[in-house]
Amino acid sequence: MSFEFFIARRYLTAKRKQAFISVITFISVLGITIGVMALIIAIALITGFQNDVQAKILGATSHLMVSDLSETGLRDYRALADRIGALPGVQSVSPVALKLSLISGPSGNHHLQLKGMDLDAEKSRTSWLRNLESGALPQPGAGRDGILLGRDLSLSTGAGVGDVVTVLTDVWRLSPNGPIPKAKSFVVTGIFATGLYEFDSTTALISLPAAQKYFGAGDTISYLQIMIGDIFAAPAFKERFKPLLPPMAYVTTWMELNKSLFSALKLEKTIMFLTITLIVLVAALNIIATLILMVMEKTRDIGILMVMGATSRNIRKIFFLQGALIGIVGTAAGTGLGLLWCVLANAFKLIKIPVDIYQISHVPFHIKPLDLGLIVGVSLLISFLSTLFPSHRAAKTDPVVALKYE
Repeated sequence: MSFEFFIARRYLTAKRKQAFISVITFISVLGITIGVMALIIAIALITGFQNDVQAKILGATSHLMVSDLSETGLRDYRALADRIGALPGVQSVSPVALKLSLISGPSGNHHLQLKGMDLDAEKSRTSWLRNLESGALPQPGAGRDGILLGRDLSLSTGAGVGDVVTVLTDVWRLSPNGPIPKAKSFVVTGIFATGLYEFDSTTALISLPAAQKYFGAGDTISYLQIMIGDIFAAPAFKERFKPLLPPMAYVTTWMELNKSLFSALKLEKTIMFLTITLIVLVAALNIIATLILMVMEKTRDIGILMVMGATSRNIRKIFFLQGALIGIVGTAAGTGLGLLWCVLANAFKLIKIPVDIYQISHVPFHIKPLDLGLIVGVSLLISFLSTLFPSHRAAKTDPVVALKYE
């Protein structure tokens, strides 16, 4: 142990008339601790919320969608799907037929998106289709066509497994009284839950052939949904798809579909980081005040050390180490308490939120190693910088003046 570190540590220990300085030292450590803890909790909250919502959105929708500008739908989609699926990095390509509809169940009516999909193929890539809350996937040739309802849609309509529901779409048919919406009865074969309220409350799934027949779409679909290995490479894949598409087709990425949501979360994360960093800056001012008071209190000691052979560099190092110890202890305590809070909050789901507004039932906390490193680095940097002026002032002490009246 160097003598500079030994002296710096002793100066931070309370001694009779120096108790006031020790109180300020404690306040400085507490300020750093609270600031770092608050930063970790806030960033973990935003990151956890963003990751959870992102995972649920991408679990219920696609990474990229190939749609058609015409109202007739996407034709020759099988050949297009084969061309896109042959590209490296593409995991799956599946057709979807979609119509905005109205469903009528035992307890009432509700608007919904009726999606026709290759359910057996989708089951292999989506856990919520493999693990239905109840029931099973619709089976072809089982009499009445089957339908899967989202959990919240099932609750709002009062329809459970085995119940028959009626769906009306904007597909019109002629009747003696003129055009009327086309209605069709389905038997509920299963209930799914993705965890995304907006999807579970407004979506029902049927087989693709049943949808094409009901919609009168023939051999066309609404869009192709594409899954890729690296979701953040979606813009690059969009450019790769363009030469393969027919003239009226276009590509949309998951980032474009949810741009406003994730932009808001990113901005909020940045603002929160900058705002709460001010707490650490205030604590750094306490470090400066503590060290300046310490320099004033220890002027005689500094003079004695310099007479005994200590250089200005040694004196500067002593007071730098004092401030560094305050910053390190405060940062370590804040990091430990912040991570502990995140673990407890996740384990006991401490913060409940309205699922119909935020898409999730509780606030998840997740801190990325890069974010944690940035928080710790910023805290230590601010702490170290706050020692520069007091340590420089201590190093400039004139030993003759310091011992003049001793």
